[in-house]
Amino acid sequence: MSEKSRIGNHAKVRRGASPRPISDPKYFGGTVGWVRISDVTSANKYLRKTGQYVSPLGESLSVRVDCGDLIMSICATIGRPVIVDMPACIHDGFVQFYDVNNDDKEYMYYLLQFHEKDLERKGQPGTQVNLNTTIVENFEAYFPNTIPEQRIIARILSTVDAVIEKTEAAIAKYKAIKVGMMRDFFTRGIDLANGKLRPSYTDAPELYQQSELGMVPKEWDVVRIDQVSTFVTNGFVGVATPHYESRDNGVKYLFGTNVRKDEITFDDVRYVSRLFHNKQVKSQLRTGDMLTVQSGHIGTSAIVPENLGDANCHALIITRFVLPEIFPWFISYYLNSDMGMHGLEKLFIGSTIQHINTSELAKHLILKPAIEEQKEISKKINSIDALLRNEFMNFSKMQDLKQALMSDLLTGNVRVKHEDEIVEAIQ
Repeated sequence: MSEKSRIGNHAKVRRGASPRPISDPKYFGGTVGWVRISDVTSANKYLRKTGQYVSPLGESLSVRVDCGDLIMSICATIGRPVIVDMPACIHDGFVQFYDVNNDDKEYMYYLLQFHEKDLERKGQPGTQVNLNTTIVENFEAYFPNTIPEQRIIARILSTVDAVIEKTEAAIAKYKAIKVGMMRDFFTRGIDLANGKLRPSYTDAPELYQQSELGMVPKEWDVVRIDQVSTFVTNGFVGVATPHYESRDNGVKYLFGTNVRKDEITFDDVRYVSRLFHNKQVKSQLRTGDMLTVQSGHIGTSAIVPENLGDANCHALIITRFVLPEIFPWFISYYLNSDMGMHGLEKLFIGSTIQHINTSELAKHLILKPAIEEQKEISKKINSIDALLRNEFMNFSKMQDLKQALMSDLLTGNVRVKHEDEIVEAIQ
């Protein structure tokens, strides 16, 4: 069975140390890693690189850790464990677990990861909340009596982590592909005769023309948003709280937090009364409307989908395009691209809280290929988005699975009986 006991019964805990003054360059520039909180938060299970390296003098005034050592942050981001996979030194914002003789370090890593929030709540108040070695040593958690059982649990959770890392790699790959695709599509477009990218300007300058947005294909126009839209206006601006309604009786009421790049999300969506919605005619949404965030993640745009139903919005810029001259999804993709966002940044105003004025967005220049080319470009971008959505869904599922397994296996509630079946199901 698993037994709850103090961490100090299973490992010794040593706090890191820092050379002083920390800003002195003589302590840095060597080959041994200098572990900072940012290094740990950007790593997964293993720490294989650091942003800084200490000199031999800096190392002598710190605490050395080596491959296989388990460390954990105890200030700023509290309770974040990592297994060191390089020669490194830790400062006093970390502790090292050493003399771990009768327990599996990978099991301890997952145990600490599972209890990160619990450890954070143990933090001592002050200028910066932190833990000390005594608090860490006295923290109680479940330890199976045998190393083989600990290793089985660690192997199961490691299998989940491997799938999560593979999914993260796929997401990064598709994101990079999308960035490259959009750069090509919004500078070269697609030759509808063969369905391929046009030759670049360098290879075929005769296919391009100079425009206010740089060199673009000769078939393209550059227009202002208000030249290809029936209106550009604000969503409701005012106090809507008294008009909030339950989901069953209300109408969806979108905020900037519901607008992501090329996607409207319904996380924490609010609802307003039907009466309020009917009065706010100007901000009633239709399929194909483009919603642009005015403040917050400024300039982010998404198109109202067909299945949204009745909806209204708060302080978003609504653009209703002339159809079928414009395929709204093409404009949203363009504005959300690196190129499009770079142009929008010129419209940002305000020093403390930046925002975009509706009138300025209306005058903003956009690309206007023929409608069929707009649709073809959008179709190809959507295909990579579909792959990304699938990977994000897989990532979320695996995160949920890991949390469920940790809740069962790291609390003593469930004993592992069929490890191979669990691992096979995960893979």
